[in-house]
Amino acid sequence: MKRPNKRLGFVIAVIMLFSLLLVQGCSQPAGQNSDAQQVLWASTIGPIDAGIVGALEKAYQEKTGIIVRHVGAGTGEALKIGKSGSVDLVQVHAKALEEQFVAEGYGTERIDFMYNDFVIVGPPDDPAGIKGEKSATAALKKIADAKSLFISRGDNSGTNVKEKEVWEAAGLKPSGDWYHIYEKGALGNAPTLLYTDEQKAYTLMDRATLITNKEKIKNIQILVENDEILLNYITLIPVNPEKFPNINAEGARKFVEWLVSAEGQQIVRDFGKDQYGEPLFFPNSPAGKSLK
Repeated sequence: MKRPNKRLGFVIAVIMLFSLLLVQGCSQPAGQNSDAQQVLWASTIGPIDAGIVGALEKAYQEKTGIIVRHVGAGTGEALKIGKSGSVDLVQVHAKALEEQFVAEGYGTERIDFMYNDFVIVGPPDDPAGIKGEKSATAALKKIADAKSLFISRGDNSGTNVKEKEVWEAAGLKPSGDWYHIYEKGALGNAPTLLYTDEQKAYTLMDRATLITNKEKIKNIQILVENDEILLNYITLIPVNPEKFPNINAEGARKFVEWLVSAEGQQIVRDFGKDQYGEPLFFPNSPAGKSLK
């Protein structure tokens, strides 16, 4: 079974980003970056698909006049983009990869921003018998024992890293025809979810993707949820200006300060309520945690 071409995905993402820079006319001589220019960030795909990235960018521009632009990629690829010095900031959700990014000097620090959670979905007839299981690891063991079809993104995205974390906690290394790595998994959670629905299979997915695609889902439903291991923490990491002097570090700093402020966190808290009747994400900065 052919795995996604991760390197190709990275190259495409960087090309898209540089094309955006050219269109915006933002090329500057070395040393000319300042917070008056646009801020560029690489973001994991889920928050982009959910719409919150666009909402935050719009609100910040309306407040400050500063344009913020993003490129979307799975967490592993987003961090590779950060390592190229092509962006000022990354938004990701895989703690071990984030810590490595900072430890290697590519990022300055991990900053708590927001969270939601993952769930395990599958067909209503539930051939593995996991419905209502309180433990995500026990649910995966049942899926493996039953050799029920499980779909994985397989792309080192934050979602894939979380999935592997839960398999590891279950003491399992999944393999075989029943464990299917979706060849288009690098395109994001929504395509993977829709493919899982088409196949009437199981997968691990973030709740926001379920909520925003609920009208398209016909053959699967949430079967396991609310286990602590399934929490999905989304983190901001400014790219290190000591390694990349020409990035817009000051602009990124001010944008991050706004994102974790009460004003930015209120947008996180309320996003999705009007359209879906429930929030898609929850505030996780100190200011956000204190919101009523």
